Amino acid sequence: MTPPPSAAAVRRRDIGRYALGLTVVAVPLLLAVLGPLIAGGPSPRTASFTLGDGHWAGTDFVGRDVWQQALHGGRPVVVTALAATALAYLVALPVGLAGALTHRRWLEETLMRPLDVLLAVPSLLLILLVASAFTPGPVGLALLVALVNVPDAARIVRAAAGQAAARPAVEALRLQGESWWRTAVGHVGRSMVRTLAADAGTRLTGVLYLVATAAFLGVGVAPDAADWAVMVDRNRTGLFVQPWAVVLPALLIVALTMGSNLLFDAALHKPGGGRGKREERP
Repeated sequence: MTPPPSAAAVRRRDIGRYALGLTVVAVPLLLAVLGPLIAGGPSPRTASFTLGDGHWAGTDFVGRDVWQQALHGGRPVVVTALAATALAYLVALPVGLAGALTHRRWLEETLMRPLDVLLAVPSLLLILLVASAFTPGPVGLALLVALVNVPDAARIVRAAAGQAAARPAVEALRLQGESWWRTAVGHVGRSMVRTLAADAGTRLTGVLYLVATAAFLGVGVAPDAADWAVMVDRNRTGLFVQPWAVVLPALLIVALTMGSNLLFDAALHKPGGGRGKREERP
C-alpha cells in the first residue's frame, strides 16, 4: 500500500502549481506592462522579412523591428481582455443574483430571456455584425466582447446562486428580515466564489481568444497597429521567410492564455489536497 505523501511534499506540489502558472503568464504580462516603457522610439525601417542587421527577431512585413513591435503590442490585448472580462461580470453578477433570488417570476423572465436571445448568436458573428455597421475602437471592442460574454456569465451566476439560495441558511436569513443585499452578497456570494473563480479562468481565456481574433480580422484596431494579433495577421505571408514575425506574437498570446488557466487552476486547489468542492449547477 502506497503511503500518503508527506506534508512537505504536498506543500512543494502546491507551490509548484502556482510557480508554473506564474512563470508562464509572467513573460507576456511583463512585456505588456513594461514593454512600451523599454521599447524606446521607432527604429529605422529596413528590408521586409529579414534577420540580422541588429534585429535579433527580424523585421516585419514593412521592415519594422519585430521585437520592438512585440514590446508595444501586448498592452492593447491584455487591457482590452481584462476590461471586457471585468465589464461582463459587472453586468452578469447583479443580473444573475437578481434572477436567482427573486420570488417574482416575471422579473426573472424579464432579466434572463433577452440574454437567451443573445446567447443563441455566435459571439464572433455578433461582433462582426456590429462592427460592419459601426467602427469600434479599443473601447468599443472591449464593450462588444463584454456584451457577448454577459449571457453565459449571467446564467452561470444564476445557477450557482440558485444552488446556494436553496439552502436552509438563506431561508433563515429571510425569515430574520435580513436585507436582500446582505443575503445576496454576504451568504450567497461567498458560497459561489469557487465556481466564479473557475469560470473566470476559462472566460478570460475565451475573451483573449475573441479579442485576438477580432484584432486579427481588423476589428477595433488599425491595420498597422502594434498588436500581437495584428502582427500574426499581417506577417503570415512571410511565415516561411521570416517565421519570428509570426511565431513570437503567437507564442506570447498562447503563453498568456495557458498561464492564466494554469494560475486559476492552481488557485482552485485546496492547500495540501485536491480541489475544493465546487458548487453543483442545477
